[in-house]
Amino acid sequence: MPQPRILLADDHTIVRDGLKTLLEADFDVVGAVADGRTLLTEAERLAPDVIVADISMPMLNGIEATRQLRRNGNAAKIVILTMHVDVTYATEVLEAGASAYVLKNAPAEQLIKAIREVLRGNTYVSPEVAPDVIPFILNGAHQMNKRVSKLTPRQREVLQLLAEGNTNKEIAGILNVSPRTVEFHKYRMMQDLGLHSTAELTRYALKHGVIAN
Repeated sequence: MPQPRILLADDHTIVRDGLKTLLEADFDVVGAVADGRTLLTEAERLAPDVIVADISMPMLNGIEATRQLRRNGNAAKIVILTMHVDVTYATEVLEAGASAYVLKNAPAEQLIKAIREVLRGNTYVSPEVAPDVIPFILNGAHQMNKRVSKLTPRQREVLQLLAEGNTNKEIAGILNVSPRTVEFHKYRMMQDLGLHSTAELTRYALKHGVIAN
């Protein structure tokens, strides 16, 4: 019986190498990428059974990558492996379409268990976060970040790329649009969010977890 196929996504080489070493005894690690945009491409090309991805990735964060994978019809199970002990992140990634939320400081066995659980069709959340996730959703507290979620997918992409220090021209090249289109999205975001500069957009992105501190 063939081993389940795993695609890794983390912007730290040492983490990717460590995960590959950890998982390759039980799974077929078919690829490893360093940013969210490459993850989208490789997920389509490699058709993994499971994607293990960080939240804080350049170009496209793990939450937005999860949303786009689901929107594109990719059926891979998604396990978010992160340092964020934060129920808001856990709730958001599960709502985006991930099946598991595992903390990076957890024992290695927990990640393997999470992968096996999602392959069975179950959801897995690290015990440090799990007790708060369901009440958090039921109480509607996850709406605290609704202003970001109301941005269009393209606006969220532009917001992250702006906050990472890319120019309008560089963003246009990455997204295959015109610089004028980028400027339009930037203007609409500032209008909708009540902000007045790229610096304020960057602070907003940091505050709401679009990019890592």
